[in-house]
Amino acid sequence: MSTTNQISASVSDVEGTLGAVSPAPTLQGDHPSKSVHHIPEQSHSQKSYNTGDGELLATTNNADVLIVDWDGPDDPQNPKNWSYRRKWAATIIISSFTFISPVSSSMIAPATGQVASAFGIDNDVMLALTTSIFVLAYAMGPLFLGPLSEIYGRSRVLQLANLWYLVWNLVCGFAQSESQLLAFRFLAGLGGSAPLSIGGGFLGDCWQPHERGRAVAIYSLAPLMGPVVGPITGAWVAQYSTWRWVFWSTCIVDAVIQIIGMFALQETYAPVLLERKAERIRRSMDAEKAPYREIRTVFEGQDRSWQAIMAKSLSRPFVLFAHEPIVQLLGVYMAYLYGTLYLFLTTMPSIFQGTYHQSVGISGLHYAALGIGLSAASQLNARTMDKVYIYLKGKNGGVAKPEFRLPAMVPGSLLLPIGCLIVGWTSEAQTYWIAPDIGIALVGAGIILNFQCIQTYIVDCFTLHAASALAAISCLRSLAGFGFPLFAPAMYKALGFGKGDTILAVVAIVVGCPAPWILWRYGERIRNSSRHAR
Repeated sequence: MSTTNQISASVSDVEGTLGAVSPAPTLQGDHPSKSVHHIPEQSHSQKSYNTGDGELLATTNNADVLIVDWDGPDDPQNPKNWSYRRKWAATIIISSFTFISPVSSSMIAPATGQVASAFGIDNDVMLALTTSIFVLAYAMGPLFLGPLSEIYGRSRVLQLANLWYLVWNLVCGFAQSESQLLAFRFLAGLGGSAPLSIGGGFLGDCWQPHERGRAVAIYSLAPLMGPVVGPITGAWVAQYSTWRWVFWSTCIVDAVIQIIGMFALQETYAPVLLERKAERIRRSMDAEKAPYREIRTVFEGQDRSWQAIMAKSLSRPFVLFAHEPIVQLLGVYMAYLYGTLYLFLTTMPSIFQGTYHQSVGISGLHYAALGIGLSAASQLNARTMDKVYIYLKGKNGGVAKPEFRLPAMVPGSLLLPIGCLIVGWTSEAQTYWIAPDIGIALVGAGIILNFQCIQTYIVDCFTLHAASALAAISCLRSLAGFGFPLFAPAMYKALGFGKGDTILAVVAIVVGCPAPWILWRYGERIRNSSRHAR
């Protein structure tokens, strides 16, 4: 659209539900440009439109387009200006959605013996598939759910996807064959993948960069604590009931979260909120007397068709992964982290039931060691991440950088291989059971430190399209979470726990240790050459 059709206007809404209108920006790529082209003022007129929420008063020039924006930097309708109580309420609800789905992903692991007996499964790979196929769906769901949240809004897509997960997870408990269980698990995983890709976008919408660390730390803990809590509870459910109640019990908890979310979780995505404002303005105008040919938001270009928006949003995760070195590097590392987590989740029963000859219920308690490592490191990082960020920002003359999120990756990239070595060789030597538990806790600490730093860094770099960036990373990591448990039985059978976990430690050093150094040194240069990074 030529600059002769652009306008400068301001809007006041009595109820605070309609935003300001600002000069039309020059659109470049996916982001509105910071440059604004003004035209010489012509004759001005003052128009009033009754929107139903109050009277919208606009001062305009004789132009064709009205651009809708927030009512200034302090607009209370902007999610970044919400109260802390409102932000934390949204964060806790999102984290709850993000927690319950991974519980389902691993809760069946201790009950696979019952599943094998029920359906006559005698193949180790097929038995592992009953657990990991849920994670395979995690790789596919975010590719369309993340972008859909950037078209229809975070809250709507998240809750509909969770409802889909709830239905199919319930049906899993009624499966009558191995093939039915695998199909139902996959379909449930598609819906359950939504919080993993959309949740980061929620936090990017609500929290300012200097506030975001603690919120992302809690959110990042949820998908890792879920797979830990799942086997602990699943072991006791399987021991005192049947494997079917593994699914039904999670459905009860998820239904409660769904009901709370329906009433308490509000939309946060700025383009969707501003589009709703623009729609209210359109409805308030007399079609015959309206002074504008078009009303649109600052995020919209000339082509506002559904097809154009859908095509761009659905392709964005692939574009980000193909063209963004940040997404490629961190995506590979996060894939390894997630794969290692699920490898441990599926092989811990073979350590404590096979090597230490413990019962199903008692062996399930060792997942608490992983939970202790995850939660302790997460809480420590949550309390220090924002402080370190603010400190480094002050040393940099008050200029913030996403790279200030990376320091905790250094200890995290060291704790992971150390923990793998301890678990492998103490299990091989059949030392007292507390020794492998210590190693498992260090593995959990290393995973969560890296996980939180990567999540926060990605959100800071790709704020507006954080959901798409996280979807690209989630796809790769979920493929690893699906594949690692499938080769684990053969690896440990051929090499033993000592040599097998040594291989994991070496890969963790090669892949993980250079990552924080590379991004700290070259991250800003990479971002400056990016079309999508902020």
